[in-house]
Amino acid sequence: MTDITKGHCLCGQTQIQFSGDPAWVVHCHCESCRRNCSAPYTTFVGVSRNQAEMKGWYLRAYKSSEGVKRWFCRHCGSPVAYDAKADSEHIHFYLSALQNPQQFTPTAHVYIEEQLSWVHLGDDLPKHLKLP
Repeated sequence: MTDITKGHCLCGQTQIQFSGDPAWVVHCHCESCRRNCSAPYTTFVGVSRNQAEMKGWYLRAYKSSEGVKRWFCRHCGSPVAYDAKADSEHIHFYLSALQNPQQFTPTAHVYIEEQLSWVHLGDDLPKHLKLP
């Protein structure tokens, strides 16, 4: 295995990890992700499924919509991953669940049609209607 990036939920009972570089790092503004995290937007790291691992006694999935599972720790409630059947190649880990989130820099905003009106972005990152 190459470099391994690790992460965990708030209580540490659920762990995530992946090897290699992520396919992408994006800020998501969709309503579903905002509600899942109770935040104005969230940031994901998309990694190859065959290089990713999630484990822990309390790891559970919530089927939030058709073909979508949102993985979380049942003990503390922290979300750790977004898992969409439509993207069978990647698992989307929440950037903030990683031990060193500062080592990854977002490269775009996605689902900007759903961005909250009072969120004013001060960066020059590309803005997409969906995940490119």
